Amino acid sequence: MFIDIHAHAYLFPCPPQDGHTQFCTPEEVLRRYDELGIEKGVLLPLVGPEEYLPQSNQEILEICRLYPDRFVPFCNIDPRGISNSPFTDFRPWLDWYRKHGCLGVGEFMPNLSFRDPLVLNFFRQVDAMSWPLTFDVTVWIGRGYGLVDEPGLPHLEFCLKSFPNMKILGHGPAFWSEMGVLETVGDRGGYPKYPIREEGVVPKLFRRYANLWGDLSAGSGYNALARDPDHAVRFLNEFQDRLCFGTDLCTADGSMPLAPFLLDLKKTGRISEAVFKKIARENAIRLLHLGE
Repeated sequence: MFIDIHAHAYLFPCPPQDGHTQFCTPEEVLRRYDELGIEKGVLLPLVGPEEYLPQSNQEILEICRLYPDRFVPFCNIDPRGISNSPFTDFRPWLDWYRKHGCLGVGEFMPNLSFRDPLVLNFFRQVDAMSWPLTFDVTVWIGRGYGLVDEPGLPHLEFCLKSFPNMKILGHGPAFWSEMGVLETVGDRGGYPKYPIREEGVVPKLFRRYANLWGDLSAGSGYNALARDPDHAVRFLNEFQDRLCFGTDLCTADGSMPLAPFLLDLKKTGRISEAVFKKIARENAIRLLHLGE
């Protein structure tokens, strides 16, 4: 029924990351998938050192080798890697990962500006491959992880305009909180609960840039919809061809509220069966060329 555009798993369990997050094993992820009717997921390696101990891309490839019908791999490279230079050639690594089955890049989350020369250099090379890229975004430099942008997401817009062949999957609180105009700038990067009284920058960027896609995973994607179901229905219908179901399941008992939310919208007739199927699985199949 569902394809998960945003999943994490560790083949070798390690102490809790960031002091409290005990990431799932592949078997724990699959147990939760079977509970919800998720047929497969896209595994995103976590390589940024700001918050987590870096995970190897090869570990992700091994999990996908063990469970080829249930997981597909993305790769990930920190743009500071190799030589910490805005002229680093990442193509030998990107080409190698593509040759070995990777379908995109993510979760890309260095704590740098979207317009940092290191980031732009990396994006140019992903754009040349016409690959999708999933990012996480935050509101500050020097604390935690995630690309950094300003209110209104002008630096993300610069990248959308500059790299039209790279399908950019929006993700994270600092992206989805701008679904509506915020009451104060302090609500950026959070989970605003009030209804959307005026449209924010996110739907405007979706209209302007065909290479912007939506990763609806995690509390941020769910909150962007659930905070105002009437607005959610309009948003899901308008951008039905570029939105993807996801979980961002990190812990074995983590919450996954998006699936029942979408199922309820379908059951009550607020979104059609066709729209539901696109968001639940068909858009991911088309984006990643699954089954080809």
